[in-house]
Amino acid sequence: TRPKKDEKRKRKRIPIEKKEEGKKDAGQDRKDGRFGRTGIENKGGARPGQQSGGGGATSGGRRDRRREVKEIDEKEIQEKIKQTQAKLAGAGGRGKSLKAKYRKAKREEMAESMGEMEDDHRLQVTEFISVSELANLMDVSFAEVISKCMGLGIMVSINQRLDAEVIELVAGEFGFQVEFIDMEKQMEMEEDDEEDTEEELQFRSPIVTIMGHVDHGKTSLLDYIRSANVVAGEAGGITQHIGAYQVKLPNGKEITFLDTPGHEAFTAMRARGAKVTDIAVIVVAADDAVMPQTREAISHAQAAGVPMIFAVNKIDKDGANPQKIYEQLSGMNILVEEWGGKFQSQELSAKKGLNVDLLLEKILLEAEMLDLKANPDREASGTIIEATLDKGRGYVATLLVQNGTLEHGDLIVSGQYYGRVKAMFNERNKKLDVAGPSAPALILGLNGAPQAGEKFKVYEDEAEAKEVANRRAQILREQGMRTKKHITLDEIGRRLALGNFKELNVIIKGDVDGSVEALSDSLQKLSTEEIVVKVIHKAVGQINETDVTLANASDAIILGFNVRPSLQAARLADQEAIEIKTYSVIYNAIEEIKSAMEGMLEPTVKEKIVANVEIREVFKFDKAVVAGCFVRDGKIKRDSKVRLIRDGIVVYPIGEGTSAELASLKRFKDDVKEVLSGMECGLTIKNYHDVKVGDVVEAYEEEEVKRTL
Repeated sequence: TRPKKDEKRKRKRIPIEKKEEGKKDAGQDRKDGRFGRTGIENKGGARPGQQSGGGGATSGGRRDRRREVKEIDEKEIQEKIKQTQAKLAGAGGRGKSLKAKYRKAKREEMAESMGEMEDDHRLQVTEFISVSELANLMDVSFAEVISKCMGLGIMVSINQRLDAEVIELVAGEFGFQVEFIDMEKQMEMEEDDEEDTEEELQFRSPIVTIMGHVDHGKTSLLDYIRSANVVAGEAGGITQHIGAYQVKLPNGKEITFLDTPGHEAFTAMRARGAKVTDIAVIVVAADDAVMPQTREAISHAQAAGVPMIFAVNKIDKDGANPQKIYEQLSGMNILVEEWGGKFQSQELSAKKGLNVDLLLEKILLEAEMLDLKANPDREASGTIIEATLDKGRGYVATLLVQNGTLEHGDLIVSGQYYGRVKAMFNERNKKLDVAGPSAPALILGLNGAPQAGEKFKVYEDEAEAKEVANRRAQILREQGMRTKKHITLDEIGRRLALGNFKELNVIIKGDVDGSVEALSDSLQKLSTEEIVVKVIHKAVGQINETDVTLANASDAIILGFNVRPSLQAARLADQEAIEIKTYSVIYNAIEEIKSAMEGMLEPTVKEKIVANVEIREVFKFDKAVVAGCFVRDGKIKRDSKVRLIRDGIVVYPIGEGTSAELASLKRFKDDVKEVLSGMECGLTIKNYHDVKVGDVVEAYEEEEVKRTL
């Protein structure tokens, strides 16, 4: 028999067959709500793909078989597509190295792990994801997400990125809780590579930062180490400042010194997550004392978890007393080895070069204890020390290789910038072909200037490097826009919620750290219960665009002590209407801020007695009690606030902050606005009728008086 027309139509859909172990009988299919195809006899040996569920030609004759149509599973299809793409990439991928594939797999793994949490209704996301990405994580269609956004009064498109508040609202509508991760964690999928094995690791040179108080001999120590290194045989001398340099000791070992301006730069790099320094050398003058800046340098090193070596300088000077320095350090719970502690110290004279070699030996000893290792046989990664725009050479960046080996022609990505290493130099302006672990190098070829402390990494595939840099640029751009908007809205909302509470946000920049600290402490002491002086940022150096941007976002004023704003910062401050105040005397700065705070204080309310009125008669009517009065002094007005006094005691109103008003004020039978001293009048007090002859009505006004600190 021939199949009917409608049966033919049904047969056109070819099902995806389940694997052998997944088969069920037809009855079970019907229970599950799924149906197989109608059995058709296959005469003449049809192709296997055309065999119906009813039967087909076999060697042992015909037998009935029931076959099941599997429901199409979207996830399984996607998995098959991924497998096919992986096979294609393995068979004919063009120029894609194993490393690039590893990184791609890492990204996919990270993306999957971010979505895995949805089983327990938690999503782990960055603050800036698009509508389609959020829909995929929640396993819903993007149309549903857009619909929910519209229901919340937010118009979005499929590729539009959502901010944190909207993500939480939308995810909440679908029953998910959101856990936000920072951009750095997301970037790990690009930065992370396979770990090095113990066999691949080799010892590397220590990276040292020298910190301490102004005029205690930091620069002298660096200069002596550099000049001694030139005498030791390194030709040429240092011809350019690149922020870092490497010295070779007589025993063949090397030490890398970061030539950064004190602990401010050290902390700024640490704030961006850069762990560059292995050892901090704290310089203290033996003829002076442990100064505030020395204490701050120690605090910064401790906060970063960096081991310290103390260099007690100027021991050749009269009045040098190293033991006094050790005693002061012990007051900070820092005991040097001479005093039975764990911190190494070395007494020296940087000017004369006395015992500097012993300090270098102690640095190497500390490095051995730290067991510093890196793998030179891999792509380079490390940290940007500084970057500038050179008119003749373009963007110039000083970087420090922390792992791997950087070669001429390598493609590097740092933050949102990328480029090929066109040329590489050391601090002696000598061209380099390679730079290994712990080696500093000045490179040309980037398409922008990354921030100091930004990490860099070598990529093999240019398309991948460009994609990573562009994605970061987009995220940073959106994050900057959203952060500014978010902070402003948050500030307004917070102030409304707190009512009369006020905050004076201040950014302080100064020429030396001691002045910055002194000004900061003095201003914070001006805080009252009503106004809190909040120093949101303080640093040494010129007032720059970053300070203005922060002030704009935080509704702050900028105070400069012996420093001036840069041209760009001044221009931006004019555009954004940010106030920049500069001073050369701390007292003037404190007085001006004090005056500004007095303007923010809630004024005090002072009472002024305007009239005393004696009640001489009381007239009782059905709806009111009218007091016949005589104005003894002053002038009572219809809108005056009043209080009723009986035998020197206030009987109405009772309670702090309460006041009473007149219901009426008359002369004869006419309503009047005021009654002068020596005249008679009639009055009624609003909501009070128990007046008696002899009572006194005291009329007063409230006036605001400016408060001072």
